[in-house]
Amino acid sequence: MKDTTVYILDEVRRTIERVEETVVSEIVETLAASPKIFIYGVGRSGLVGKAFAVRLVQMGLSVHFVGDTTTPIVKKGDLVFIISNTGETMSAVQTANIVRRIGAIVISITGSTNSKLGIASNIVLELVQPRDDQKKRMAPLGTIFELASMVMLDSMIPLLMTRLNQDETSLRRRHAIWV
Repeated sequence: MKDTTVYILDEVRRTIERVEETVVSEIVETLAASPKIFIYGVGRSGLVGKAFAVRLVQMGLSVHFVGDTTTPIVKKGDLVFIISNTGETMSAVQTANIVRRIGAIVISITGSTNSKLGIASNIVLELVQPRDDQKKRMAPLGTIFELASMVMLDSMIPLLMTRLNQDETSLRRRHAIWV
């Protein structure tokens, strides 16, 4: 297990080190300026998106997860944030194409800027992962992508907190209390 853990952590770190900081800054600015933020992802990517949505809600932002029964309609100027490893997931690509026609901004986190999702996005945060046989054995399917996405999104939160003049106390006031 230790070998697998070290491999996964090393690959997540290498994946994140390839990210351009200018893209992260652009995403943070776009998030801060958006009237409403919609997040979408399928499967484990969707779970990463939901975790990110929770943090954004704790910052007082208007956030919805696409597909929830209470999600309002996307309008011009809104932000739609889509997470898809391959960038070829049909529902993710369709969502991006539809909301772009409406005039919403699309940000994607994907493994390829040249994917259909990447091409349909205004801003792409590309997470390039290893393509070796060891990955298939030690980190199957989208493990590295999903973990790198989670770390990247959580790493943006302090930047967004600074941009929005938030601190942990202000986030805690909006933290869900499940009783």
